[in-house]
Amino acid sequence: MSTINYLTRIEFGEGEIARLPEFLAGLGVKRPLIATDKGLVATGLVARVQDMLPGAVVFDGTPANPTEEAVIAAHAIYVAEGCDGIVGLGGGSSLDLAKAVRLLTGHEGPLEQYTAVAGGVARIHGRICPMIAVPTTSGTGSEVGRAAVIITADGRKLGILSGFMLPSIALCDPELTYGLPPRLTAATGMDAISHCLETYMAPAFNPPAEAIALHGLDCGMRALERAMADGTNRDARRDMMTCALEGAMAFQKGLGAVHALTHPLGAIRELNLHHGTLNAVLMPAVLRFNRSVIGAKWDVLAARMGGAPDEVIEALNRRIGMPKGLRDMGVTEAMMEQVSHAALKDHCHGTNPRIATQAEYLEILHNAA
Repeated sequence: MSTINYLTRIEFGEGEIARLPEFLAGLGVKRPLIATDKGLVATGLVARVQDMLPGAVVFDGTPANPTEEAVIAAHAIYVAEGCDGIVGLGGGSSLDLAKAVRLLTGHEGPLEQYTAVAGGVARIHGRICPMIAVPTTSGTGSEVGRAAVIITADGRKLGILSGFMLPSIALCDPELTYGLPPRLTAATGMDAISHCLETYMAPAFNPPAEAIALHGLDCGMRALERAMADGTNRDARRDMMTCALEGAMAFQKGLGAVHALTHPLGAIRELNLHHGTLNAVLMPAVLRFNRSVIGAKWDVLAARMGGAPDEVIEALNRRIGMPKGLRDMGVTEAMMEQVSHAALKDHCHGTNPRIATQAEYLEILHNAA
């Protein structure tokens, strides 16, 4: 077992979920709100966690793409029940919702004023309740990320970003992912792999973060298909959780055009598209767009991935059953036009190694269609 201090405290290892009461007690939390979703309730895991925490209160209304409306509803329960801390339990959506609820324990709404694109970073302070993030998928890495991505009241999917948003503890237990079905393993796994690729390509100078991203990429590329084939493969599940963790540990370098596009795509309510699946479909086109400016990094990726990165990801997408393109996912030409404009306003737009114009974003979408 390892205790890692890099951005926040990480407790990593099989069976670590049993120590959740100990970690909450160390933070002084006696009545936590468990922020989760109905799907996880149905697995029995939430009940198992409740049995460990007799004073806990559950909010299970997290949508697939978390909304400000759901955040407000969860916060109302937090206040009404006299909670003093939060456990985010689930995939990235539940963890991001938990972070946003935590923000409201010390800040007045609405959430839009705290988003990065609205200059909200300076408005966020650390006088908020403790939080433990417990991921049950290996994808977003939200357990060690500084951001919560929320669909705000005006319908935009935006990032709320601050060092104060980091969970107090990330409790990473690979055993909690053993029951993840192959399709969800694939979608969340491609999310983690895309994070490693984008953070490595981002132009900011941060050698430790680049090394972490490359190690995460190695873990994800060798483990994803093995985890899909055998969900109880201990080494594969540990590697995938490591990939998700390390991709997000490198977020401080910034993401890029993939996420600048997937955030507004994910905000299209009538489609409700999975973030990781979108990342997988867009990644080859963005890799090709970035190739001319990332120099030797392309060769580093090719050497580690066993071929041209765009072609390797395209082939992997085919093998694991990702959609053929955006149109197969229901994305129309009108939606692509709208998303190409919205991407310019996303907080990930400015950290792509090659800054795209609206027309270039539209071309990337067409190439991924």
